[in-house]
Amino acid sequence: MRKSLTVLAIGVLAAATSAVAVAQDKVDDELNQATQIMNELTGPQSTAGIPDAVLRNAKCVAVIPKLLKGGFVVGAQHGAGVATCRTTDRRWSPPAPFDLTGASFGAQIGGEQMGYVMMIMNDQGMQALNSGHFKLGAGVNAAAGPVGRDADASAGMNAAILTYARAKGAYAGATLNGDELNQDHKATKELYGQEESFTSILDGQVHMPAQGPAREFVRTINHAVESAAR
Repeated sequence: MRKSLTVLAIGVLAAATSAVAVAQDKVDDELNQATQIMNELTGPQSTAGIPDAVLRNAKCVAVIPKLLKGGFVVGAQHGAGVATCRTTDRRWSPPAPFDLTGASFGAQIGGEQMGYVMMIMNDQGMQALNSGHFKLGAGVNAAAGPVGRDADASAGMNAAILTYARAKGAYAGATLNGDELNQDHKATKELYGQEESFTSILDGQVHMPAQGPAREFVRTINHAVESAAR
C-alpha cells in the first residue's frame, strides 16, 4: 500500500513538473516569436517596417505573434502577446504577458492567423496598457500605423496606439478597435515565478529574468529604438 502511494505521488509530481515545463515553453515560444516579428519590422533590411519616427516616440511596444480568427461572417479572435514600456530612467521594462480577445468579421472558414504589433504613442495609451485591462478604441484612440522606415508618420502621431499586422510575410497598418486586452496571469507566474501586476512589470519594478527569451525580446526593442534615433 505504501509503495503504491509512493508511486502515485511520484506520478503526480512528474505530471505537475511536466505541466510547468510546457507552460514555460509556451511563454518562451511567444517571446521568441515576438522577437522575430520585431526583427522583421525594424531590422536593417526592413524597408516596409515601422517608421523610425514611430520607434523614436513610442512609449510602449506590444506584440501578438499569433492572433487566431475563426468562424463565419461573425466570429471571434484570440491571441497572446507580450508588452514592454519605457521606464522613468528611459530603459525598457521586462516583458508583461497579456491576452487579446475580440470579435472578427468577414468570411474566415477554417480560421486565420495573423501577427500584430501595437506601438503605444502617448501617456493615455501607456496608462491604459499599464492598467492590465482595457478595450482598444474605447476612450483610447487606435489607428492603423504608417508603413515604411522613412514614411511620414506625422499623420498618425495623434493616435494613442498605432497597429501593424503581418499576414503571409507582408506587413500593413491595421486596426484592432473593439478588442480587449487583459493581463495573462498564468503566463506572468510562469515567467516571474509569482504573481506580479502589469503596472509593476511595465514600470520596471520587477527584475528582468536573468537570461533567455525575455531578455532578448527587450534587447531587440532597445536596439531598434536606438538605431531609429541615429
